[in-house]
Amino acid sequence: QVQLVESGGDLVQPGGSLRLSCAASRSIFSNTIMGWYRQAPGKERELVATFISGGSTQYADSVKDRFTISKDNAKSTVYLQMNSLKPEDTAVYYCNAKFILSELWGQGTRVTVSS
Repeated sequence: QVQLVESGGDLVQPGGSLRLSCAASRSIFSNTIMGWYRQAPGKERELVATFISGGSTQYADSVKDRFTISKDNAKSTVYLQMNSLKPEDTAVYYCNAKFILSELWGQGTRVTVSS
C-alpha cells in the first residue's frame, strides 16, 4: 500500500522560510493529483497548494506569492517551499494524493510560526 510521509515542519520566526517534503513509498505521480493542505487549531482543513490537470498549480489566496509547490518525479517527492511565513500559517500540514476513486493522506507535519 502506498504511504505518504511528510517532513520539514518546525518552529520558525515570522518572516522565515521552511521547505516541507512529502515522499511517496512508490511512484504514484503519473496517475494522481498531489497537493498540500493544512489544519490550524480549531479550524477545518483547507487547501494550501495543489497541482491540477495539465501540470498547472493552484494556491490558496492567503499563500499566493509566498508558497511554491513542486515535485521531483524521480524521487516521488512533492515539496512545499514556504517563504515570508506569518503566525497565521501555523498549522499541521498534510500531503494529499487524489486518485480516480480514492485519496490518500500523510500523517502531517507541524509548522509553528512564532517569535
